[in-house]
Amino acid sequence: MNLTGKQKRFLRSEANRLTPIFQIGKNGLTVEMVQEFEDSLENKELMKVQLLQNTDWTATEAVEFIEENSDITVVQKIGRVLVLFKPSDKEKYQRYSSRLPKSNHS
Repeated sequence: MNLTGKQKRFLRSEANRLTPIFQIGKNGLTVEMVQEFEDSLENKELMKVQLLQNTDWTATEAVEFIEENSDITVVQKIGRVLVLFKPSDKEKYQRYSSRLPKSNHS
């Protein structure tokens, strides 16, 4: 999903008060783990993931892997924390996607 700068800013501000709910550790990042992120985002839409000190993955590598293996958009990378977004298909969970600023292209 291509988000505008304005939409990414909105999501980053919403993510400020979130705490990471997944951690990427010494076992690294797998397709199965990315699937868990997607499943979790179905009813959250926005979440943080933290890379632990004992992982061999850099934040940049993790971003590329997540975006290549899913429909998740990484809206922010701060140090070892990633902010992930994926709009929910279920209307009752569209807490963020329903409030995204409209893009000028639509």
